[in-house]
Parts: sequence; structure tokens; C-alpha cells
Amino acid sequence: MHSEHGPFLKFTHEQWESLASSTALPLTESDIARLISLGDPIGLAEVDAIYRPLSALMQMYARNTGDLFAESKEFLGYQELRTPWIVGIAGSVSVGKSTTARLLQELLRRWPLTPHVDLVPTDGFLYPNSVLEERGILDRKGFPESYDRHALLNFLSAVKAGEPNLKVPVYDHVSYDIVPGEFITVDQPEILILEGLNVLQPARPSTDSNYTAISDFFDFSIYLDAPVDALEEWFVARFLALRGTAFSDERSYFRSFAELNDTEAEAMAREVWHTINLPNLMENILPTRSRATVILSKGPTHRIEEVALRRL
Repeated sequence: MHSEHGPFLKFTHEQWESLASSTALPLTESDIARLISLGDPIGLAEVDAIYRPLSALMQMYARNTGDLFAESKEFLGYQELRTPWIVGIAGSVSVGKSTTARLLQELLRRWPLTPHVDLVPTDGFLYPNSVLEERGILDRKGFPESYDRHALLNFLSAVKAGEPNLKVPVYDHVSYDIVPGEFITVDQPEILILEGLNVLQPARPSTDSNYTAISDFFDFSIYLDAPVDALEEWFVARFLALRGTAFSDERSYFRSFAELNDTEAEAMAREVWHTINLPNLMENILPTRSRATVILSKGPTHRIEEVALRRL
């Protein structure tokens, strides 16, 4: 553990792994194979070393938040029920946010105090393509302005208010659009995981005087970090893999890309990276890294090389 001055305590992979012995590992290789995303090579050893202790730490934080709530409720004399503990997961395109979110959902729901853990990707709060086209920002999908921030804030407010049966729109990565009439239902979970590119952004001044940030609703947050050159290579590899799978689907928005040869497909992937994903990373995502509770830093092989934990 590094103890230099700063807001974070830093652990190497091996130092963090040493914490795993105090917790059970309820996942198997088949569980992990079901949960990982395309191009994200996480095995049982990595889950054992990194995500097992992380889930135990998160349980500790959630339990103590519950104790604080109970004491505050008694002291202040109010009658509200405890509302969901909300976790935010942020990071670049292709860094592995979806896999991390699904792994933590599975691990956390197997702890006795938190059997009900819901996962919501912020993709469902993207404006439909028709709206993005009308506003001339379809090529900025994933940038902050492409999301219905008002709807997302209303959803998080309702979650924290303990409202039941909340509906979240579903985004389809094949059609590259919101699916009309299809929803995820969030019904008073013990923990809600919200995963997305820009979820740690601070509030920006607005004309409606509502400076609330999405992250204001978080009880715990994780930023997945990786070298920029590695992120580019992972994105290109995923793009090439999708060319022979999802892009071949007749419903795919990217159907024309399936016909590209290797050279053309790689050139297209790098163009998308440098004109869309990299600018979004540098302008909007990476600057939020220091706002997280935990930073998981990956090396070129996707292995978590360092865990940084915000000091209490």
C-alpha cells in the first residue's frame, strides 16, 4: 500500500489480492463466461484477486451507510425508509465497464444483506436517433449532450425517494437506438448500479438553476482506467470482432461495415476512435477520474495493476 500524500490509498494488484482471503468467492468460471463482454478477457483468478475484495469492501460501506441512516433517523425523528445504495461506474468506451458492472451485481447480490441488486446502463437515457439527428449531434452520441439528463436525474431522484416499479428505456446496440415500448424495471433494490461514460461529471451551470449532478446521488463510485493507447487497441479489436457478428445482423445500424475487408475495417475503427471516442474521453470522461471512490487501473492485457481507494 502506498501512503504518499493525496486523497487516495494505492494498492498494487498483489497487495489488493491479499485481502481476498477473508471473503468467499461465490462465482465460478461458467458464471464469469456468462457475464463478460466481448473482448474483455477476465478469468476466475482476476475476479478472485480484484472483484472479490472489492465486493466485500462495498458491502462494508453499504452496511455502515445503513447504520448511519438508522442513527440519523433516530436523531432527527423522521420516518423515511432507507432507500437504495447507489453505485456509479464510469470509464472510457472499451475499458470494460459493462463486465465490471455485471460481475459486481452478481457478487453483491449473493451477500445476505443485499440480495436485490439492479443494474442500469445509462445507454437507456440516450436520446433516440431521431432526436439526435434533428439536433445535428448523431455523431456525438456518448457525449454529455446526447443524453436526456433531465430524465436520468428524475429517475435517480425517484430511486432515492424509494418509489417502486420505475421504468428505464432499453438501448439496443444492434439497431443503435432506443427500443420503443421496451423497459428495464427497477423496483426498490437494496443496491442500484448505474454504469455509463459520463456518470461522474460534476454539475454544470444551467438556466433552470438546477445544478444537481448525477454523481450527487452516488453512495460509492468506481472509475475504470487504462492507458489511452491500450483503449484504442481494445476498441479496434472489438470493432473487428463485431464486424463478423453483430454487424452482420440485418437489423444492424452498422450493416454496411460487415462488408469491409480487414484493412478498411481497421481504418474505420481508428477513425471512429480518434474523431468520437478519444475526444469524449479527453474532454469529458478522464477529467472525472479523481472524483471516484475507487479507481481500478488496467494494464495493456486488461489486468488490474493498481487499486486506488479514496481516503476516509
